[in-house]
Amino acid sequence: QVRLVESGGGLVQPGGSLRLSCVAYGFTLDTYAMSWYRQAPGKERELVADISRTGGIIDYIESVKGRFIISRDNAKNTVYLQMNSLKYEDTAMYSCKARGGIGRPIYWGQGTQVTVAS
Repeated sequence: QVRLVESGGGLVQPGGSLRLSCVAYGFTLDTYAMSWYRQAPGKERELVADISRTGGIIDYIESVKGRFIISRDNAKNTVYLQMNSLKYEDTAMYSCKARGGIGRPIYWGQGTQVTVAS
């Protein structure tokens, strides 16, 4: 069964860190660009970070630059999001997306909740 499974979310204090993982099942990630999105209650979903198939091109939204690091290990079929110096406004449901390019599938995970609270 083709699916993406996220893990690593939880409750953390401001200034803390979490590492999210996104594992692919039923397909290999090495031909897919990967992204992390988040959606906070009452807000639209936003793209947080993006990484190309080989990891050579990486991009972040401005609000997480210098704090979050996206990476991938194609041998483990996994993409990571290291989140440091977490802020209250980082609280959201984080989901990963795999996109194969024009005419190819797009897959979404179910998400993992990140809550930043003191």
